[in-house]
Amino acid sequence: MIQRTRYFILGVLVCAFATLLLNAAQREAPDAVKASPQYYTIRYDGDRFRVVEYRLKPGEKEPLHTHKPGVTYIVGGAKLRISLPDGNIAEGTLQAGEVHGRENSVTHAVENVGNTEAHAIIMELKDR
Repeated sequence: MIQRTRYFILGVLVCAFATLLLNAAQREAPDAVKASPQYYTIRYDGDRFRVVEYRLKPGEKEPLHTHKPGVTYIVGGAKLRISLPDGNIAEGTLQAGEVHGRENSVTHAVENVGNTEAHAIIMELKDR
């Protein structure tokens, strides 16, 4: 019983530490436009949201950055590698015409590992 209690406490501490690291990474990672202005063009900047055009050519890689909640429309698809602050890496292919929503902020780094340019229109909500 004592051993189970120790494992439980250790598990809680590890989860709490991982959550703190992830939250710290999101706080420290700059806004996408500030981190990589060469890939983002602000098309509209209002009080409640902004619209950003995104382009990432094959072989290009963005540093760690954060996006606010919003919606992304994929204009031109590409194969991307996404790196998260916790070390997880995922690859996927975006298809032209897809729409992706984000209910929460996201922090990641992105690399275009395909042979086509990624092109998207991103609408992000602003804090009130």
